[in-house]
Amino acid sequence: MMKLTLLGTGRMGLPMARRLCQAGHQVHVWNRSADKAQPLVADGATVHAGLATAVAAGDIVISLLENGPVVASVLFEQGAAAAMRPGTLFVDMASIKPAEAREHAARLAERGVRHLDAPVSGGTVGAEAGTLAIMAGGEAADFARALPVLQVLGRATHVGPHGAGQLAKLANQMIVGITIGAVAEALLLCERGGADAAQVREAIGGGFAQSRILELHGERMVQRDFAPRARMTVQLKDLRNALDTAQAMGFEAPITAALEQLYADGVAHGDSELDHSGLFVELARRNGMG
Repeated sequence: MMKLTLLGTGRMGLPMARRLCQAGHQVHVWNRSADKAQPLVADGATVHAGLATAVAAGDIVISLLENGPVVASVLFEQGAAAAMRPGTLFVDMASIKPAEAREHAARLAERGVRHLDAPVSGGTVGAEAGTLAIMAGGEAADFARALPVLQVLGRATHVGPHGAGQLAKLANQMIVGITIGAVAEALLLCERGGADAAQVREAIGGGFAQSRILELHGERMVQRDFAPRARMTVQLKDLRNALDTAQAMGFEAPITAALEQLYADGVAHGDSELDHSGLFVELARRNGMG
């Protein structure tokens, strides 16, 4: 049993905290809106009204906060870093910029606090099932220390030094965002030409075009089911983070740039709350296929 603190009990944090409770760990939780953490009491978690008391209770502190600025604020402005005991391991599972992760690691090291950036892929379904893909950056010894906890949540891979986990997540989001665009454009082309898009999806699913995006997001496009699982705005944020990171490295990413513009147009046209497969709506609009 480990003493764990989890910060952020939203769509991902709540089921992940529940799994950690069910695995027998002593779990402490904090959320800005405390009522959202209350359901975890039934699972054995201790809900803290104060951030400082929550992080002081954990040997490993796991963050599932919204973005880099929020993580920085919670750590260094709201007092989480100051309340962590030396030797505490901070595992940041939020999706933030690699440069932000490296900065956080350096500032925490000054306090004797260890750091891993360990963003995830797999959505709420993966969080509930414990099948998340977890990409971790940091020291190998810290990864080994966190691994028994991470294995409760999914499949964890150590991909390099601080910031490398976030870089891997950006690669994941680039591939997801770009592939959604490819699937949407191809299915719309087939519809325009008179083919049955649902049957086309079935037909090409056995060839080299097969992918989770074609399988899951392609089905959403065929059904016109764009209820949000991961929102257009989140996909746009991730692509912009990828472009910012690429620019800082002197790396040209024209395909990502093209898709960033398409997602931005979709958001500007009122599709911000759609699932990211809702890029289909923007491409349909462009072709008068509304």
